[in-house]
Amino acid sequence: MSPSAPLTAPTAPPSPPPPLTGLRVLDLATLFAGPLAATLLGDFGADVVKVEHPTRPDPSRGHGPAKDGVGLWWKLLGRNKRTMTLDLSTPGGRTTLLRLAADADVIVENFRPGTLEKWDLGWEQLSAANPRLVLARVTGFGQFGPYARRPGFGTLAEAMCGFAAATGEPDGPPTLPPFGLADSIAGLATAYAVMTALAARERTGRGQVVDMAIIEPILTVLGPQPLWYDQLGHVQPRTGNRSANNAPRNTYRTADDRWVAVSTSAQSIAERVLCLVGRPDLAAEPWFGSGTGRAAHADVLDEAVGAWIADRTRTEVIEAFEKAEAAVAPVQDVRDVMTDPQYAALGTITTVPDDPELGDLRMQNVLFRLSETPGAIRWAGRPHGADTDAVLTELGLTGREISSLREAGAL
Repeated sequence: MSPSAPLTAPTAPPSPPPPLTGLRVLDLATLFAGPLAATLLGDFGADVVKVEHPTRPDPSRGHGPAKDGVGLWWKLLGRNKRTMTLDLSTPGGRTTLLRLAADADVIVENFRPGTLEKWDLGWEQLSAANPRLVLARVTGFGQFGPYARRPGFGTLAEAMCGFAAATGEPDGPPTLPPFGLADSIAGLATAYAVMTALAARERTGRGQVVDMAIIEPILTVLGPQPLWYDQLGHVQPRTGNRSANNAPRNTYRTADDRWVAVSTSAQSIAERVLCLVGRPDLAAEPWFGSGTGRAAHADVLDEAVGAWIADRTRTEVIEAFEKAEAAVAPVQDVRDVMTDPQYAALGTITTVPDDPELGDLRMQNVLFRLSETPGAIRWAGRPHGADTDAVLTELGLTGREISSLREAGAL
């Protein structure tokens, strides 16, 4: 779509202004981890400008299902961002980015290490243009080390960190998640890292580089596995839906062919579950007094809980568990999520009205609620380059200068 195509203008921020109002972010990244970090900042008021190549837009525009030729994943990932095009490898693109950087607070990029430097746009040049700039560099393996220049994606991180090795049935293959888990975790971590760097800037007056390797945040989420191995030589095995730390913990089929998940991380919950299913004798066993003891007897516990659940409908199971103050949840797909009363009460799924391409859209709301300065979705992902002229005009470029950049292939 050309920059002059008619579009509904982005709406003004809600009142009171969200907490990141006034923060200016340039999103140079593609696909998921880096762009998600920028989305999270935009959700709470940052002015995020998505910078895409003139002929090779963010591939997320073409990932997954589309409606009327419009990629739906982009509508989520590109929300609250203005979009412009810029070829950073051209002289005009380099000069324009430095002008944009001079007025920005944050740049998020995920090029392979050395790419910005090849274009003479490395940290030395960017920080010279703006000493207060925070540069978030999101890559698969980080900015240095033997793997740094390899292509890196979240799938590789999920394999490399130990997640896949510990996921799946005991006699099955290592299992990868069917969605961008490592990328999403890295996106959350990058947003946190950016805010940490901005907090430091309040004290020092200077920005800095955030080096985010996608292989690292997911390793943190895996918990004490490295510590267990260091101290005990313990390697977490694949246990399917079971846990090596407690039982019963599994998914169970109900009489109406639905599924529920049961968790008993707390000892008191485990006791309530066994009493509920009519097996207080098991709760009286000496081994039942610890999570590891229960895990060692998962077969007998699963049999007791599973048999009780199999005789009842999902509604009956959940009602009984709630009455007993035991932990249970239905196994839901997205159809259930869209009508779940708890998600509805929280406003987790919200409607973004009047998208100029697709009309009303329902999607996940902002990540958390603030009582005084809440975030908001002001608009969904916009067409490629829709705001190029507006952003450059705000920067002070004349119409003739913009036309010259476009003629030179920089836009």
